[in-house]
Amino acid sequence: MAEYGLATWDENGVQQLGPASFTLRTVFSTLVTFSGPVTGAGAAQVFSVPGVTPLNCIAIVVPIGPYTTGLHTVVQYEPEILTDQIRVWRGHRTAVDGRFGTGTQRLIVSRYK
Repeated sequence: MAEYGLATWDENGVQQLGPASFTLRTVFSTLVTFSGPVTGAGAAQVFSVPGVTPLNCIAIVVPIGPYTTGLHTVVQYEPEILTDQIRVWRGHRTAVDGRFGTGTQRLIVSRYK
């Protein structure tokens, strides 16, 4: 029987993911709330998620309600995947200046390997 789907291989030609091996499961979910100063210690929050790395997971942040219309509220939070941690920034993490979000959004972390 033919297999259909996406497959990836490592540098040695060994299949890492394929149609028969792929699984995706949510391993962490929480609400993330930012308020107050937008720089320094308040610019990001770090969540411990043992077993995740940039090579085996995805992280997304989704709004849980409508955005407000103020200057510093219409901004999507940005997750950054680290080893055993997810850091959520309240705006684009490489922006020197710009708009930053306030309010609550949901962080969802899923492992695929």
